[in-house]
Amino acid sequence: MATLTYVKGLPTPAEELNSLGLTEFEMFLAAYSPVFHKAACETVSFILSGQTFNKSSWNTHLQTAYGISKRHANGVISHAQGAVDASKEHRKRHIKTLEGKLKSINLWITKSDKKLSDSQNFYAKKNWHKSKTGCRFTFSCSLQYRDTNWKNLRFQIHNKKRRAYQLTKQIEYLKIAPIQTVIPKNQAFVVGSKDESFGNQVCQWDGDILKFRVPACLESRFGKYVQTKLGNFDRNINRLPKDGSKTWHFYRKDRKWNAAVQFTPTPVQRVSRHSAYGCIGIDMNPGSIGWAYVDGDGNLKAHGQIPLQMGLPSGKQDGQIVDACLQLATLADTFACPVACEELDFSTKKEQLSERGRKYARMLSSWAYSRFYELLESILSNRGIYLMKVNPAYTSVIGLVKYARQYGLASDEAAAMAIARRAMRLTENIPGSITAYLPVKDGKHVWSYWYQLNNLIKKSSIKRHNFYAISNWEPLVKRWSEQSVQSKRKC
Repeated sequence: MATLTYVKGLPTPAEELNSLGLTEFEMFLAAYSPVFHKAACETVSFILSGQTFNKSSWNTHLQTAYGISKRHANGVISHAQGAVDASKEHRKRHIKTLEGKLKSINLWITKSDKKLSDSQNFYAKKNWHKSKTGCRFTFSCSLQYRDTNWKNLRFQIHNKKRRAYQLTKQIEYLKIAPIQTVIPKNQAFVVGSKDESFGNQVCQWDGDILKFRVPACLESRFGKYVQTKLGNFDRNINRLPKDGSKTWHFYRKDRKWNAAVQFTPTPVQRVSRHSAYGCIGIDMNPGSIGWAYVDGDGNLKAHGQIPLQMGLPSGKQDGQIVDACLQLATLADTFACPVACEELDFSTKKEQLSERGRKYARMLSSWAYSRFYELLESILSNRGIYLMKVNPAYTSVIGLVKYARQYGLASDEAAAMAIARRAMRLTENIPGSITAYLPVKDGKHVWSYWYQLNNLIKKSSIKRHNFYAISNWEPLVKRWSEQSVQSKRKC
């Protein structure tokens, strides 16, 4: 089961302060953190050395070398092992990202070379000016820059090839380079156990007082135990259980010691019913979040938009995201239904930012998509609301074609309705007026029609707002089919 972590700053009661303005517990953490750091660094170095790592024997070594108990050593080993695993996973993701960028660049170079070659072959013909199909990449000149578009494209291809070479060498180096793991200073980690009283033998918290078992190396200065009045973790919905394992992490940030407790949360009462009785779909865009509630019969009952402001600092942006998530939680509680969203992976899209243009890169990078879904899942889970993730394929096209004009919805609201219906496992057949002009393939899934329609929309010069105004689809689709035939003749 997933774990949660609550964090709060260590309080400094006036009765616990010494002449330096610090509590006894803070003095102990300042003395113990260098010991913990040194032991963790040695553990990381041994794990990365490639030698056989035996946890039991290494635990004994740490106890002898640093004068700490078995439970303290367990915390050191767990923290070091987690840091090493995180470094290895980060290296894999880094290599995967660079390989994706390299693939995107090579694909762009191939397409650009083909476009330039086709244009040169076109203008090499004698009667090219009488051609009915036209040129794929028309030759033009800029008076401002005193350059041709062909020369500019060649220059771009040259730079892309240089970048591809750099990425190739970087990937080759990362595959053989030793992994480096950084262990921050001023921290201490203690692993909990569900079999121990208060969930931890070394660090015990009864809901108010935090009591820490001092290692043998520091007993002469602090005695056997140090304690402080920690108080409770104030939360609107507190899921911290009285029993169960509690792992503690103490770290210093902004000249302040913080205490973080990791635990398995207590289950909450489920509020949302099964998706067959209704569902709320959401579609997120940089400027707004569109939502639509669909009842058990698949009909739209309510819809709306939650506006979002762009360009805010990280703190204010987090506050705006939390407010939006709370509004969605209120809607789901009102309708007693789950929330459905798209299962998005932006890693592939972000690998293609350099080939998609500045506007697209700015749009994709200016909003914290992953942060939104992380906070949404956390907030809904605390309130007993189930979050469903569905395949995002063609949801925007389905909403635009089928529901935008029928219900008078905005594009994000129409896509949200398609997402909600998909979470309810309802089919989305393409309108008959469109299928009459699309090639029929027996035995194919209905998504094959949406795939063809999506390609036609991309290739055509028809504006998206035409979907809101045209009542009869036949003339519009006929134009698509004619444009598609013309494009095939050009090729």
